[in-house]
Amino acid sequence: MPMLHLSPINWIVQCQDTPSFLKRASTDKLRDVFLKYASMQKDGEHYMTSEDFVRKFLGLFTENAFNDESVRLLAGIADTSKDGLISFSEFQAFEGLLCAPDALYRTAFQLFDRKGNGTVAYDDFAEVVQKTELHSKIPFSLDGTFIKRYFGDKKQRLINYAEFTQLLHDFHEEHAMEAFRSKDPAGTGFISPLDFQDIIVKVKRHLLTPDVKDNLVAVTEGHRVSFPYFIAFTSLLNNMELIKQIYLHATKGTRTEMVTKDELLYAAQTMSQITPLEIDILFQLTSAVNQPGKRWWKRKKIAPSSRIDYSDLSNIAPEHYTKHITHRLAEIKAVDSPNDRSVLIQMLEATYRFTLASFAGATGATVVYPIDLVKTRMQNQRTGSMIGEVAYRNSWDCFKKVIRHEGVLGLYRGLLPQLMGVAPEKAIKLTTNDFVRDKCTDERGNIPLWGEVLAGACGGAAQVIFTNPLEIVKIRLQVAGEIAGGSKIRAWTVVRELGFLGLYKGARACLLRDVNFSAIYFPAYAHTKSALADKDGYNSPLSLLAAGAIAGVPAASLVTPADVIKTRLQVAARTGQTTYTGVWDATKKIMAEEGPRAFWKGTAARVCRSSPQFGVTLVTYELLQRLFYVDFGGSQPKGSQAGKTSMPLGSTLSHAAPNPDHIGGYNAAVPLLAGIESKFGLYLPRFGRVAASSSNTATGS
Repeated sequence: MPMLHLSPINWIVQCQDTPSFLKRASTDKLRDVFLKYASMQKDGEHYMTSEDFVRKFLGLFTENAFNDESVRLLAGIADTSKDGLISFSEFQAFEGLLCAPDALYRTAFQLFDRKGNGTVAYDDFAEVVQKTELHSKIPFSLDGTFIKRYFGDKKQRLINYAEFTQLLHDFHEEHAMEAFRSKDPAGTGFISPLDFQDIIVKVKRHLLTPDVKDNLVAVTEGHRVSFPYFIAFTSLLNNMELIKQIYLHATKGTRTEMVTKDELLYAAQTMSQITPLEIDILFQLTSAVNQPGKRWWKRKKIAPSSRIDYSDLSNIAPEHYTKHITHRLAEIKAVDSPNDRSVLIQMLEATYRFTLASFAGATGATVVYPIDLVKTRMQNQRTGSMIGEVAYRNSWDCFKKVIRHEGVLGLYRGLLPQLMGVAPEKAIKLTTNDFVRDKCTDERGNIPLWGEVLAGACGGAAQVIFTNPLEIVKIRLQVAGEIAGGSKIRAWTVVRELGFLGLYKGARACLLRDVNFSAIYFPAYAHTKSALADKDGYNSPLSLLAAGAIAGVPAASLVTPADVIKTRLQVAARTGQTTYTGVWDATKKIMAEEGPRAFWKGTAARVCRSSPQFGVTLVTYELLQRLFYVDFGGSQPKGSQAGKTSMPLGSTLSHAAPNPDHIGGYNAAVPLLAGIESKFGLYLPRFGRVAASSSNTATGS
């Protein structure tokens, strides 16, 4: 079967009537898609041929020298009548099957159910197995005791679906043991390191990453491989997803904590299928993978890693076929490897991030601007300096009065200069934070807490260049509406009145606010996002929004005193109001005239504004990076599945272009077919017999 090479991430099946939901396509839409690809007409009915379904609709085996028999086998999964044609009812039925919770096994079952009677006979099983690439390299004994245990001594027993799932599970383990016996004809219980490599690469290729494949001999240190070691190694490969869960159990869900062998063994005590030998091999394999650049015979004796983290497990385990995906509108690979990151590439990466952050910042600001206006007016409302000056009892009262006296558009007074400034402001904040985070991140992709705080603080400091002029103009426009009958003030009027230096009035208070806000916000966001990720480390858009909003609560509330001082310094005082000469002067006068509670004015409005604003901004920023994906060889947002992933060995086909006609359950069709080979190792020949040798030579397959 061809390696169905998708984007580095695949879909998780989510269909109607299952715990998760992917809405099934309507009959009319499904029929339109079917008729678009159906090239055969018989007795007034339209049908898809094998090539229509596999090559044209699914987009597989697109080469001219494709293997016709492999195409027919795959088409037979949907062709339940086994007449070589796929009717609309069969096409629709397969879409429903793709929505089943056990769709992977059911799809594999229909591949082997050659007669379409709901059972698998020995002849059916043998026919498919004999066509796989694995059987051609290491023939499996179809007359052995394993086959007879399932199909009977006379091979006449029929296997139903439930029994077939166990047969498929056990088949590869038996094939591996049979391969070991073939390499050990004398029955010594040992094979050579090169024989070990040969068996694993051929029998377990669907469970290998390039890093593991390159270190199969190195992990043996040149010694002969015993049968127990061989079984433990294959069992470890089979159970890597379970190993990941054991690690997460040991670290209480944290993916960056380093764990020792003893800690992992302790967490694995309840998992009887994980043995101490498998844990030994895991640490040994991790050490081998982390020793770059030398041939195994030139390396020093491998000392098992003393500690590992989740990234070590990800480097060993192939990406699972069921992964979340965000459909990408664009996908560009700027460099082949991180080593190719030139200064120009890094500048392009900064420009890319700056552009996306600008759109994200503008989106977030627009959504919460009315709240920001209410917050500003509440903070500027003074008590004690003028009798009868209090105009608003609370934030809700302020909101209602703005609408009553100034109309709905009054809630957006000053929005235009805000948008003109917020784009570079948020862009430089996010870009600087990302840049410093990259510099503080180690080769495992982990960053210490001090690095997160430093990155956030640098982002906050950098943004003040844009923030202060933006804030002072915005604030003066926002409070202008408080004066009844006052002339309408425009942004340019404020700028001319203040002058260049005046635009940076209150910059110290702005710096005090923004540095502390970002130093709190970005680490809180990163850790909250990690906590809200699913078991695969993936963050849905909703979890990103929630993480951004939650992180904004402590960040926004704790820096409110600095925000109050900044507001007082930047607002033009009216006749009779107290004036301030600086941060310390404002602090003393506010405390003396209004008491400590004045420093927390507008806290609720500030939290209600900053929390959702940054939630919207961050979710927009990360989703834009997923939708318009560019690989500059650097880091990608964690939880996006856009970073480096370990693909199974043998992923040689070109990327299958997303097909908008894959609707409903068919969104999962190609990933599930890829799962048949990545989980069960059922690779069918990619090329026709005539072109096979030359094509394999050309592709290195």
